[in-house]
Amino acid sequence: MTAVPTVPSEPTIGVLALQGDVREHARALEAAGARTLSVRRPEELERCDGLVIPGGESTAMWRLARAFELLEPLRKRIEAGMPAYGSCAGMIMLADRICDGVEGQETIGGIDMTVRRNAFGRQVDSFEAPVRLAGMGDAPYHAVFIRAPWVESVGDGVEVLGRAESGPNAGRIVAVRQGRLMATAFHPELTGDFRVHRYFADLVRRAAAGGGSPMRGSERAL
Repeated sequence: MTAVPTVPSEPTIGVLALQGDVREHARALEAAGARTLSVRRPEELERCDGLVIPGGESTAMWRLARAFELLEPLRKRIEAGMPAYGSCAGMIMLADRICDGVEGQETIGGIDMTVRRNAFGRQVDSFEAPVRLAGMGDAPYHAVFIRAPWVESVGDGVEVLGRAESGPNAGRIVAVRQGRLMATAFHPELTGDFRVHRYFADLVRRAAAGGGSPMRGSERAL
């Protein structure tokens, strides 16, 4: 008889510690029942069941990932099926395509989407707004947008989890998932609402137990 995989209660989720709200993401993940690990080197990445890519500045993050020799290991782990969640600049890093990037700017990739950098404006245009997120309860999520991107377009295998609900940019895509990868344009680590981190931690648990497929697109869904 084939044994049923055991779902680990405390997966190890790394937080890419090159820039951004590393401690805040770690606290939220721990509140969601995960162990956390700061990731700055490839050998630390190898110890992770999943990874959070925080906000920050996407061009600086790309250059730092190159300098720390992490860019290719990140791509390989994600291509092999490691779950990952990116917030704000992390969303840009997980995009297959970006608009308004600097010359030569690279991403890790993995989600079949086109993301526009700083789409909601500059630092002075930062704002907070409610967003309803599919699969995370009926109550709106109080989302914090800081120099935030938005998603211009998605491929057929990408599920839209949330859109901006008010203002001149109502309807813009701000949260997505493709199989074991997910991304938000906002910063959930800056609130006391851990729903996004619980959702991701549950995704990592199922993946660690053998749920889902490392393939791209709809075939990758858990």
